[in-house]
Amino acid sequence: MNVSDATLVNAPSPTPPAPPRVDLLLVADMVKPNSRVLDVGCGDGALLRLLAEEKGVDARGIELSQRGVNDCVAKGLSVIQGDADTDLAGYPDGAFDYVILSQTLQATRQPKQVLEHMLRIGQHAIVSFPNFGHWRIRAQIAVGGHMPRTRNLPSLWYETPNIHFCTIQDFIALAKTLDARIERGVALDRFGKPLAYSAPWIWNFFGEQGVFRLARKRR
Repeated sequence: MNVSDATLVNAPSPTPPAPPRVDLLLVADMVKPNSRVLDVGCGDGALLRLLAEEKGVDARGIELSQRGVNDCVAKGLSVIQGDADTDLAGYPDGAFDYVILSQTLQATRQPKQVLEHMLRIGQHAIVSFPNFGHWRIRAQIAVGGHMPRTRNLPSLWYETPNIHFCTIQDFIALAKTLDARIERGVALDRFGKPLAYSAPWIWNFFGEQGVFRLARKRR
């Protein structure tokens, strides 16, 4: 055996990709195959790639960070650099079947306007977000007297990109304000499993994340 052969034998196996997050699997389950999808704030493209491979969708994305755009392009995804707060206005009405905003709503400057544009340019809007009404967050504020930190909200208050925290009840109220129809809603516990009961107050108290699919009401 020569040196090159030994190097091949001892070379470490490539690290397998991490499994998709549970909330991303749930979002993907809300999307029909072969549809047109825009993922707003798509990050490294994990959801877009999942949808393209599992659902055969026409997957497009916009991402604020250059690093995220580079990661997506390296995976062969069609992603451009853009800002949800300013760039959604340039998309025509009904351009997509689904517009997705995953774990990004709380980081937008104008969440109501962003959601309005999502419902305008997509037949459906899918939104996931951390629930600021969860009992652990309430306890950290009430007992500890400080801004909470959780697995879904890990940053310190002065470092966080999140500027508009909301609860599940807040989001449901916003959907009503926008005259949007909630087609499907799910609250996830700390392990990423859907809660067994669907009462909004139970979701608001025990759900760490909310995932909702909305649509414009038929006129």
